[in-house]
Amino acid sequence: MAESQNIEYKETWRDEYLKWVCGFANAQGGTIYIGIDDAGNIVGIQNAKKLLEDIPNKIQSGLGIIADVNKHTRGGKDYLEIKIKPSAFPISYHGEFHYRSGATKQQLTGIALSEFIVQKTGFRWEDVTVDNITVDDLDDESFKIFRREALSKKRMTETELNVSNEELLQKLHLMVDGKLKRSAVLLFYSDPEVIQNGSFVKVGKFDEKGRVVYHNDLEESLIVNASKVIDLIYQMYLKAKISYEHDIRVEEYPFAREAIREAVYNAIAHNCYMYGTPIQIRIMDDAIIISNSCILPEGWTVNTLMEPHDSKPYNPDIARVFYRAGFIENWGQGIQKICDECQNIGAELPVYELTGTTLRIRFRALESALIDRPKVHKGQSAKDDGTIDDTMAFRIIDEIRRKPEITLDQLSEQVGIARRTLVRYMSVLKKEKRIERVGGRRYGCWKINE
Repeated sequence: MAESQNIEYKETWRDEYLKWVCGFANAQGGTIYIGIDDAGNIVGIQNAKKLLEDIPNKIQSGLGIIADVNKHTRGGKDYLEIKIKPSAFPISYHGEFHYRSGATKQQLTGIALSEFIVQKTGFRWEDVTVDNITVDDLDDESFKIFRREALSKKRMTETELNVSNEELLQKLHLMVDGKLKRSAVLLFYSDPEVIQNGSFVKVGKFDEKGRVVYHNDLEESLIVNASKVIDLIYQMYLKAKISYEHDIRVEEYPFAREAIREAVYNAIAHNCYMYGTPIQIRIMDDAIIISNSCILPEGWTVNTLMEPHDSKPYNPDIARVFYRAGFIENWGQGIQKICDECQNIGAELPVYELTGTTLRIRFRALESALIDRPKVHKGQSAKDDGTIDDTMAFRIIDEIRRKPEITLDQLSEQVGIARRTLVRYMSVLKKEKRIERVGGRRYGCWKINE
């Protein structure tokens, strides 16, 4: 049996292996075999009887937990089996917290350690109370917006809303022992960065070369930012294609407004604020990318998001307030709404990407709604000086970003040029080190370096 997430082989015992015991206890539990090499061959140990007494004592005194230690014999060779159960509480070894991930042991530090302790204890970052901000310091406009939206969406009644700000916060579970939680400050304070840097929304317009053309930073409360951001995007950053039906002006945007709205609000509500990174909305002519810091529930992947799933908000308090205000859906239905809205206008479904702790959702523009889009014809050749047209380079890189494993035939079809021309372009991009190939031709993928 090979080493795995739950199995570790060691030829001899060393006290430093208590770190591995700690890692298993903090994860899903596991088994350490002493007297077996990395290939799974039994090599045996000479001092099995002594270790059978020493190891349990060292585990108990060093980690504060109990593990089953059993001796086995095969082919005349003794080996030990140490079975570790998962712990309901964080376990440390000499002040260090270790965690078993895959077939490796990792020491948790910084934010990773904070998040681990939160998950183990049930104590969340947003639940921490704030000493230097009171209810009287909160923003009146934020409360007005919340009350107006909650009433109009029928998520709360007039009786429930017609109370003092403090009573409303208590109903929304945003106070503990008369003190505001961090979530209350983020939601209703005019400058939430006083408790965490990066607690704002960045919106930027980018040209075909990936350069910022102009941008806005929304730095007010989460409630105010949510009330402004969608109008800002559609009034300042996007162009509508204009047509007329029976003398009636019709505006068609390349992105479904309700889908973008839901995605932006999801990013604000579920952002991991303790990372100190703002929500970022990158807007191009043919794509919108919305990014936020994220820690998915255990066992979830980006594929889980696109399937029917339970509602497991990272910030339950913030998500509850956003739901009451009608900003987001409940029961994990928000992503289904996003997909439905995209399909309603004939656009492609969005694509989720998870890189480290950054979750991105990419929307492709509806081609028929784009205006002033450069035309690219098959057979287009590279410039005489051996470079590549900027527009074509952007299109190639954008397609690779969407699908790193894309083949040359697929890429040729997507960007609308002949395969041999594409090969020449790809050589230029690789020479300029803007892209590179990782892995073989059959199972590899493309990597973007810009």
